[in-house]
Order: sequence, then C-alpha cells, then structure tokens
Amino acid sequence: MKKNIKIIPLGGVREEGKDLFAIEVNDQSIFILDCGSKFPLDEMLGIDFVIPDFTYIRENADKVVGIFLTSGHLDSIGALPYLLSEFDVPVFGTDLTIRLARHLVKQHHDSRNFDNFQVINEKSEIVFDDGTVTFFSVTHSIPDAMGIALKTDQGTVVYTGDFKFDQTVPADYQTDFPAIIGTGKERVLALLADARNAEAQGQLAEERVVQAYLSDTFEFQDSRLVLTCMAENLLRLQEIFNAAAASERKIYFATEHGQTIFKIAQQAGKLKLPDPKIVIKSAQELAKLDDGQIIILHLGQPGEAMRSLARMANQHDPHVQIETGDLVLLTTAPYRSMDNAWAKTRDLVYQAGGTVTSVTEALTVADDATRSDLQLMLGMVKPDYFLPVQGEYRQLAAAKEAALASGYQDDQIYLAAKGDQLQFDDQGLTLGEAAPAADTMIDGIGVGDIGNIVLRDRNVLSQDGVFIAVVTIDRKKRRIVEKPKITSRGFIYNRAHHKLLKDASDLVIKTVESNLDNQDFDWSHLKQDVREKLSSFLYKKTDRRPVILPVIMEVNQHHRRSKANKKKKDD
Repeated sequence: MKKNIKIIPLGGVREEGKDLFAIEVNDQSIFILDCGSKFPLDEMLGIDFVIPDFTYIRENADKVVGIFLTSGHLDSIGALPYLLSEFDVPVFGTDLTIRLARHLVKQHHDSRNFDNFQVINEKSEIVFDDGTVTFFSVTHSIPDAMGIALKTDQGTVVYTGDFKFDQTVPADYQTDFPAIIGTGKERVLALLADARNAEAQGQLAEERVVQAYLSDTFEFQDSRLVLTCMAENLLRLQEIFNAAAASERKIYFATEHGQTIFKIAQQAGKLKLPDPKIVIKSAQELAKLDDGQIIILHLGQPGEAMRSLARMANQHDPHVQIETGDLVLLTTAPYRSMDNAWAKTRDLVYQAGGTVTSVTEALTVADDATRSDLQLMLGMVKPDYFLPVQGEYRQLAAAKEAALASGYQDDQIYLAAKGDQLQFDDQGLTLGEAAPAADTMIDGIGVGDIGNIVLRDRNVLSQDGVFIAVVTIDRKKRRIVEKPKITSRGFIYNRAHHKLLKDASDLVIKTVESNLDNQDFDWSHLKQDVREKLSSFLYKKTDRRPVILPVIMEVNQHHRRSKANKKKKDD
C-alpha cells in the first residue's frame, strides 16, 4: 500500500466561512475538519445560507472516521445537520462546541435523532488505524476553541481553526503555547492556518482594552444603548455583561435566538452574569427605567440583528423602537457580504433620531490572526508546507506574503481552491483531479435545489420584473379564441403604457397565428417563439429584459380528454 495524504478543501478557501477540510490518509481513512456554513452574497436572492458540496464525502462514505470541530461558530458547525442527515459518523468537539452543535442538529427534522457526539478536551488523544488526532487550545471569540493535529506516519497535519494571540483574555480563551510548540518538535507536513485577518499589519487592541472601552461608554453615555453582538461571540458578550454590571445598567434581550445561545453557554459554565439582576425579561420592566439605565441587546446572527434594528427604526417592533438620542453600538463587526444592507440599516437608525457607532471605529479589533500572529504560528509549528485557509483570495495571498517574509519559499506555500486534491507522498506535493465543490444553497427546506439558473431568474426578476402574456387558442380550428391578456409586475406601470401593451398584444397574435398555420405545430416551439419575439420587442422599446412568461391555453383540450375517457368506459 502506497502511503500518502490528501488534503481536500471542500469549503473555507477563497470565501468567507463554510469551512470543511477533508484529510484522506493512505486512501483509507477520511478525517473531516469542521463542517460549516456561510451567509449568502447579496446576489443570492432568497437564499438563507450556503453549505459545502458533500459529493466527495458521499462517494467515499465508508472511509469517513469522524468529524472534528474547532469551535461552536456557524462557519465551523453550520452544515452539520445536513451532513449528519446522510451519514452516521462520530462528531468530536469540546463541551461547549458539542452543546451548540447538538442544539443546531436537533432543530432539523432529518438529523434530530443523531446522538453520536463525543466530548473532548485539550488533553484528548484519539487513535485510529491511519492516524492519531490531538487538540490544542487557541484564543478566539468563543471559549474552548481548539486547533487540531492529525499525526500520521508521513508527518502531522495541523489545522488551527479560527485563532488569534492575546495574553489578556480569560482562562477559558487562553492559547496553549507549549502544546503548539510541542507539535512543531516533530515533523509537521502541512499547516492549515486561519488567514481571514492576514491583511492586518499592526497590533490588535487587547481584549482588556475592549473591556475598558465598553465600560467607559456604558458609564458616561446618558442615553439608551442599543447593542448588536454575534450570538456566539461569547467573549464580547461577557465583556458587555461586565460593563453593564459596573455601570448599573439593565440588559433587555431584543431577540429570542440570542437568549438560547446565552442559556447554553450559561449551562456550560462558559458565560457568567456578575449580577443576575442586570437582565430584565419584559418590555414592561424596560419602560420603568431611566434611559441611562437601559441596554437593548440584539444577540444573534448579523442578519437577525440587522432586521431587528430595522424594525425598531421603522417603529414596527411591538415592544421597543429607536428613539431620539439612542446610541446604536455594533460590538462585533458585520460580515463584508452584508455591507450594503448594514449601510441601509444605519441610515434608518439616523432617520429615527438615533446615532450609530461601532467598536471597530474606536479600536483595531478582530477575532482572527493578524500577519504577525500567522508568522508566530509558522515559527512554532515549522511546517514543510503552508496552506492559508478560511479567507477570500486576497486574504490567502496576504498570508502567503507573511510566510514569504518569514523565510518560506514559494513552492512551500499553496493557495488552494475549493475541490483541490493536494497529495503529499514520497514525491512531494502534487495536485490531483479536483473534487466536486460547488456551493449548495439552502432556501427554506430546500437543500441544493436552487441552482445558478434559478438565481439568475431571481436577479432578473428583481431588476426588470416579469411580463406575462396569456392567450387561448383552438388548435383544431387553427385560430385564436380570445385576444391575449397582457400583464406585468416590476417592469412597467400598465396604465401609463397602453400603446406598448397593445403593440405587445398584436405581436403575440401575429406570432401565434404564424405557428398555427405551420403544419408541424409544436407547443414548445410556439412558447419559445413568443418568448423570443416579446423579449426582442420589449428590449428595443425599453432597454430592459424582463422575464417573459407565455401562457398558452387550448380551448377544446378538456373536451377531447372527456371524449377519450368516455370511450374507455364504454370499452
């Protein structure tokens, strides 16, 4: 048996989120590192979120030995319910990570019965036929985040997960430097390291500085504070609780989802209220407080907080609204893919009389490794090859520049694309045939049933609307029974374009009559002909291309079917 290691990123490279890295050892065992989701881009209309393509895993299902999670964030666990609805393989993670993963999996009908969760810690060592998995603690915005080391006969593959270095964080967030250095004392074949913040050149503000900023803001601001925070950013949430208690403010949760995450973290002992009385449970209690005592907290995913703020700003929330003088403080940075939507939400807040600021405007903060953090990680691990992951291409390229500046050679660094099969053997690194790695889009209960054609149609509908032509024909008599009925939505205002609609109707009549006169009449050809003629006509008149929906009905079709059915009964 030829010994080799394949690293196959099915997500998490050249994109933000959706981390999933398959490590295949000796063509026999597949270790899945993380199984995350990502938020859709602006042009993905109607899509809730995006998960990796599981085709390669399906084709090699008998090789999968387990799923190993680095944290409880959605970019690490968001796709778990969909993978576990197909495969019954053990899932490994720390106590908090497993609690969050279990909660997520239980929300989905097809995976709710899955219960093969295995809790590990930084001292765990899991032995398989083709490798041994160990873990090391890293600093991130959620406690008990882990890096993963897969030790094989050919060397070790190290995956950092999301990480940064900050010596001022609480104990549950501390990096285990000795463990990382120990890993680097043996041969490390490849390092897969977090590159999401690799463009940052300077030093990040320490978390103790963030804590001081929040405490000062809460203390000296006289108005109500409306805060947004990522639900799983428990480090920031703990800082908010600490600052609220110190300034004697009360916290009102404006979203249900956030309270669920809050309770899970509390039960795991990873989130502590300095004073249980700082949380109030009803809008009635909120109304009794002075403005300087109030914190309204939107705890959830970026989209949830944004929608909740928009409702408050538009005075549509039944319990709380943005009022004159309110300060909206974004304590965690929104995803770049939501920049436009956040800009509109900020504008709504200002129109309602509030103001908006963010921690990132006052301090240089991030939850991921800077350039210098990456260089320090490289120095401790000393890998033969470096694979920047968990970032868009420019961020991977910035991580490569950091490695080159640290003395690595160009042929030791690879900027992987989704689906690449990077094979390490006696010959070094080679690139094999790409695995399927398209985006799988989730729309409601639909999984992967929305493709590029549907997205294109949604985009066209959003830009140019729809134009519908309904015409009834009698194919036997080769004539149009009733004049076409033309309607549109999102294209033109019908009452103001009578001539355009009449000309379009005449064109439909002409096109249908031409097809009816054809001896080789074909339904699909008729619809396509109407669609093409209308599309060309409308573009010439308006410079727009709406979705054309020709609806052709046959007047005596039901009559013929009835006769046919009657004949069958007589027989």
